[in-house]
Amino acid sequence: MNSDLKVEYLDKLSLPKKRRRFSEAPPASLVTIPAEWRELLEQWVRLGGNSRWDTLIKKAGLDRKSSAETLLNWLLEHGWAFVNEERKHGDWWPYRVELREIKALRKQLGLPDVDEVAAQWQSLRASLKMYADNDAPVLAALSALDAMPITRAITRASLVQSLLAWHADGRAGTYRDFSLHARGATKEISKTEWAWLEAHFDLAEFNVEQHTPLLLISANIILHTSLGDIHLSAMLDFAALTPATIKSIQSAHSNVTTWVLVENRTSFERVARSRKINEGVIWLPGYPPSWWKEAVMYLINIAPAPAKIACDPDPAGIAIAISATDLWMALGQEAETWKMGVEELQNLTNKRLLTEFDQKQLIGLLTQDLPANLRHLAEYMLACGQKGEQEGYL
Repeated sequence: MNSDLKVEYLDKLSLPKKRRRFSEAPPASLVTIPAEWRELLEQWVRLGGNSRWDTLIKKAGLDRKSSAETLLNWLLEHGWAFVNEERKHGDWWPYRVELREIKALRKQLGLPDVDEVAAQWQSLRASLKMYADNDAPVLAALSALDAMPITRAITRASLVQSLLAWHADGRAGTYRDFSLHARGATKEISKTEWAWLEAHFDLAEFNVEQHTPLLLISANIILHTSLGDIHLSAMLDFAALTPATIKSIQSAHSNVTTWVLVENRTSFERVARSRKINEGVIWLPGYPPSWWKEAVMYLINIAPAPAKIACDPDPAGIAIAISATDLWMALGQEAETWKMGVEELQNLTNKRLLTEFDQKQLIGLLTQDLPANLRHLAEYMLACGQKGEQEGYL
């Protein structure tokens, strides 16, 4: 036994069965330890710094058992560990290892300080909580983050924070544009991270698209652009126009007397294929993204007409319809909702229960000056506790 090591016996028997060994020497530098030791030590630190020796040996595996034993002796002799031992068959064997000066140890290993990491998480969490109280997707994301290991939660929470900032700044772009905004490079967000974001947020609502966004439209219109004419009437079902294409339109020859906006993509395609000759049908992709608003405002200025707006008979649908109506009114055109009454909801075979957030949203909507039919729908949903989707009837 190294004579520089101190021994404390943990029981008062004449022949003690447990003891604690340590060195009073100041902790030594880790600069010169082998890479294999460093890797093992990082694993042990991540376990919390106070573990059973059997656990540490199991983590090391059979191929590194000898290295783990040598590392333990080095840590003990160089001021980095308390080792609790027990007597078996006349010899002393380690059963628990407590790492000392854990903050300094983490620093020498280049690992983040636990207190600093915890403070960073609490700061991020508090920032997101301000949004979560009035935003169901953020609330759901925050709940998922709470269940994650803290370092992963910080990484994902930072992405959510970047997404909210992106939206608040009115930005729009592709996945690579957002990655550049959030991480400083176009391919820095992993597939797993994208999948997690997509599972919690409708990224299109935040103006983040995998590719260039498209305005889906069906109408008897000839669009005159700087590069030639686009005959939308030649499309059998509907056309997809990029924002840049729409901005290139100089004038139009239009037979549209009513624009029909449909929220659900499946319902949009049905309405587009069966539209009347004087109707133009546009897909309304949820809460209108800024690129969509700009493109539609540009198009309607060239081919003005009143609008009929059809959204899901649910709280979000009412809010989306109001947003689209406001856009038409700002252009000096009339707009009214269509296929969004109590009757449509009542006749649906499949309905869903309102969530707590839905109920809060309805209460907020009812404080506004709603059109009579939307107020009636909101009051009915709040009373019956149900909502629906327009695919069931449109």
